[in-house]
Amino acid sequence: MSFLNLGVVAHVDAGKTSLTERLLYAGGVIDTIGSVDAGSTRTDSLELERRRGITIKTAVASFPVGDVTVNLIDTPGHPDFIAEVERALRVLDGAVLVVSAVEGVQAQTRVLMRTLRRLGVPTLLFVNKIDRAGARPTEVLREIAAKLTPRVVALNAVRGPGTPAATTHPPGDDFAARVVEATGDDDLLAAFVRDELSYPKICAALAERARSGEIHPAFFGSAVTGAGVDALIQGLADLLPVAAGDPAAPVSGTVFKVERDRAGARIAYVRMFDGTLRVRDRLPAGVVTAIEGGPALRAGEIGKVHGLREVRIGDAIGQPHAGAGRQLFPPPALETVVVARDPADRHALHTALAELADQDPLINLRADDTVSLYGEVQKEVIETTLAEQYGVAVSFRGTSTIHIERPAGAGFAGRTLGKDDNPYFATLDLRVEPAPIGSGVSFELDVPIEQVPIHVFRTEEFFRDALEATVRRALRAGLHGWEVIDVRVIASRTGFVAPSTTAADFRKLLPIVLTEALRRAGTVVCEPIHRFRLDGPATTLGPALGALSRLGAVPETSEVRGDDFVIGGLVPAARLRAVEEALPGLTHGEGVLESEFDSYRPVTGR
Repeated sequence: MSFLNLGVVAHVDAGKTSLTERLLYAGGVIDTIGSVDAGSTRTDSLELERRRGITIKTAVASFPVGDVTVNLIDTPGHPDFIAEVERALRVLDGAVLVVSAVEGVQAQTRVLMRTLRRLGVPTLLFVNKIDRAGARPTEVLREIAAKLTPRVVALNAVRGPGTPAATTHPPGDDFAARVVEATGDDDLLAAFVRDELSYPKICAALAERARSGEIHPAFFGSAVTGAGVDALIQGLADLLPVAAGDPAAPVSGTVFKVERDRAGARIAYVRMFDGTLRVRDRLPAGVVTAIEGGPALRAGEIGKVHGLREVRIGDAIGQPHAGAGRQLFPPPALETVVVARDPADRHALHTALAELADQDPLINLRADDTVSLYGEVQKEVIETTLAEQYGVAVSFRGTSTIHIERPAGAGFAGRTLGKDDNPYFATLDLRVEPAPIGSGVSFELDVPIEQVPIHVFRTEEFFRDALEATVRRALRAGLHGWEVIDVRVIASRTGFVAPSTTAADFRKLLPIVLTEALRRAGTVVCEPIHRFRLDGPATTLGPALGALSRLGAVPETSEVRGDDFVIGGLVPAARLRAVEEALPGLTHGEGVLESEFDSYRPVTGR
């Protein structure tokens, strides 16, 4: 049996979940097609998903296509839940990017396509909603070629677009020419000109290049009526690669989702890249007690694994998979403090938030119940989840932009056992200094072996790891309360007295010494800066440039392409929402704004 781990991705409201329902119905998994509006879809299982009609959590369902089992992964479309999308993209063999035939290419569509291409995920396009009033399939195909990828070829055509009776039919006589053009292959072109290119050869060339991600076949259709869906399903088997991997190789997999059962135990969603995971296998996160659907999970498969009590999203199963640590999207740029409406619920609130942070590490829970966010919709989801699943009513303090701190220079501090008003049975000298931008936090233990408390930590490596973990925790809040990054910390002297010294002595002393060293070095508060691209009607270029400058953005390039303008530049993350809110008025509702994290910049006056 072969497997295809397939992601369905889209800008919000393009019809992604409706297409997922149609695919599951066609595959015989469900008897009736659910409705997003009615809240009856299979993959939107959360009550809030059903109420709002949006996907919030990644969902997995399977259906057969011939001798291939397709594991269908439905991802959120709203940008507030981009972290869920990122985790899903890492485990895909192929993807279907859904584009609305009415709205066309939208901001999130571009972000997703750019990411899929960067990862090398072979991608088909489904131009949905051909039955909706205002559908413009031919124009949208041109938009795709201009804004997403020029290597796109339509594998069907539309009759009666924009009407409930809209249907699809096979491509016209120019199909071979369009495939050859999309490939950009000179040899294929020469064979076509000599009339030596048969239809089977054309199809074989298309399939080969689609599986490698060089070409992106597009299908027109409607998830609601089913038009074009059969052709898409056949395309899944013919045009996308099945999962690779060796079941006999060393175990290598990744956890891309964690949920809890009714008893509160963790269930890990695992994608296996190589090897075979079996019940009773022992992993750092725990012992596998059950695997849903069978006694083992083999290379290429996705499954639910029970028994991993300490598992977290992003954990490697066995050997880490290549590229597993790369961050595809910027971290959350906003934060807020969650407050229990009833003070008696404070402990329950923190426990609940800790569980949510296990399921979504980018929440980045801090001791004062501060959480990180991508946007206001995510805040609503947290509030509803806390109320409905944990019985804790909450409110939020104001949302603010997350800043970071970097060391301004070098600083040294130390405490000696029995001196310096040191209440702990430990000696510790630390030096902090700036590290290259983007390097994060590094720690070095530079002491002779006789200064290592072997009676506590057993080895020098364990001692170093324990100190580094404490350093990283302490740097979550710098001199101004923000996380300190791009810093090098060196422990140049340690000391102890056996058997009195314990691990707690170093754990408690280190933050004191580190804070003093940071104070002597000084820190610079930096704000996140995003790089943006704004497209809009050429007639609104002047007003758009003026408004961007007033809103704190810095346009760096601007050009007119036909009837449209393109502006590129930088904008502080704190001003991004203001730009988004002003956009419809500036561009008569036709502007499209894309942004991604670029860098951190020192805040003026700090």
